[in-house]
Amino acid sequence: MVVRPTPLRSRFGNSKLVVLCLLVCALWAGGNGSHAEYVGGTIPNIPEGCAGTVAAVDEQFLVFYSKKASWRVPYEKINLIEYGQKVDRRVLAAVLISPLFLLSKKRQHFLTVGYSDDDNHQQAMIFRVEKGDIRSLLVSLEARTGRKVEYQDEAARIAGKGTIFRSDDAGGLRFW
Repeated sequence: MVVRPTPLRSRFGNSKLVVLCLLVCALWAGGNGSHAEYVGGTIPNIPEGCAGTVAAVDEQFLVFYSKKASWRVPYEKINLIEYGQKVDRRVLAAVLISPLFLLSKKRQHFLTVGYSDDDNHQQAMIFRVEKGDIRSLLVSLEARTGRKVEYQDEAARIAGKGTIFRSDDAGGLRFW
């Protein structure tokens, strides 16, 4: 019986596919910002409901950009970073489709950024952000501004920081 070596093309064809998949995953994960929707604030140049990207990757500015508008705020002017959640029961879906929808919750995640403008007036921007994007954005904002994130409640703190470990009365660890 003669054993033939595997052709080079088939040997390296799968590795090229793996490299391509890893590259696509890296590009998809981004790091270029978080999907966000401007839901309100004091900036008249950004229309409410404007979907875009909020990014804290620039060395000097927090940036929001979309097809309709863009805005940037110097990190040293930011004086408030607040994160919170709004939890809604799906009442309409329960009435129209199934009462089981009352058992499910819909969480929306909000980031509020306060800052002083060039005329020293207080300004604010409120963004609805994706759940998967919020942690990296909060960490970047804390690092670049030197300010701690203010959380509206414990549920927001857990979502913003991940699992929290606390010691219980018996000296063990408890997971939140």
